[in-house]
Amino acid sequence: MTTTLICSKFSALADLMRLRKQYGTALLVLPSMWVIFIAASGRPSAELVGVFLVGAFLMRSAGCVINDIADRHFDRAVARTKSRPLASGRLGLKAAFALFFILTITAFVLIVLTLNIFTIKLAVIGVLFAVVYPFVKRFSHLPQVFLGVAFGWGAVMAWAAVHETISIIAVLVFAANIFWSTAYDTIYALMDIEDDRRAGVKSTAILFGTKVYSIVALLYVAMLVTIAVAGYMAGLGLIYYAALVLVLIYALNTVSNLKASSKASNMGETAMRAFISNVWMGAVILLAVILDLNFL
Repeated sequence: MTTTLICSKFSALADLMRLRKQYGTALLVLPSMWVIFIAASGRPSAELVGVFLVGAFLMRSAGCVINDIADRHFDRAVARTKSRPLASGRLGLKAAFALFFILTITAFVLIVLTLNIFTIKLAVIGVLFAVVYPFVKRFSHLPQVFLGVAFGWGAVMAWAAVHETISIIAVLVFAANIFWSTAYDTIYALMDIEDDRRAGVKSTAILFGTKVYSIVALLYVAMLVTIAVAGYMAGLGLIYYAALVLVLIYALNTVSNLKASSKASNMGETAMRAFISNVWMGAVILLAVILDLNFL
C-alpha cells in the first residue's frame, strides 16, 4: 500500500468521524458539563471533566460513523452529503464498522476504568441510543427529538458520576436538551429539506412545515425555561439568569434572521451558521454556571 493510499484512507476515516468539525462534540458535552459543575458545587475534579470530554469526543465520533453507515444510500441523494466517505466510495463498509467498534470500545473502557457502576449501566443505555438514532428518520418525523434524548443522556450520567444517583436537576437538564437539540437539529435539517423529501427521509423540518420557525423559537423558550427551573433548584443566582436571558434574546434573534433569509440563495450557509451558534449559547450557559457557583 503506497503512502498516498494510506494518507487517503486516514483522511477518509477522519472525515467519517467529522474530525475537522467538532461542533457536534461540543453540543454533546455541554449539557453534561452544566450538570457536572452543578453536581460538584462548581469544582469537579479534573479527572471527571476529562473523562466526559474524551468520552463525548469518542461517542460523537462513533455516532457519526454509525450514522453514515446507516445513511450511506440516502447520502448519495443529498447534495451536501454525497461526498461523504461511504456515500462516495472513498471508504469501505468493513473499515467503517471497524472504526465504530474501536471508538465505542475505547469509550466504554474509559468509562469502566474511571466511573462508578451505576454510571456504567447508564452508559450502556447511552450506547444503545447512539446506535438506534440513525434509523429513526426512516419511520418517524422526530429524529431530532431522539437526538435530544441521545445527547441529553450525558447529563443524567454526569449527575450519576458525582452522586451515584439521579436527581430532578439532571432530569430537567435532560428534558431541556431534548427541546434544545430539536431546535438546533431542525435548523440543521433545513439545509437538506428538499433533498430529504425526494429521498424519503423524515425530519421535524418537514413535519413543522410553514410553522417551522415559530416552533423552533418556542423550543428555545422551552429549553431555557426548563434549565431556569433546574438552576433555581440548584440554587444558582443572578449571573446564571442574566446569561439565560441573553441566550434567549440571541436565540430568538437567530431564528428571526434565519426566517428572513429563508428565500435567499445562501439560506444553507445561514442555517449552518445558526446551527453552529448553539455551541456559543451552550458555552455561555456553562461559563455562567461556573461563575455563579464560584463567585456568588
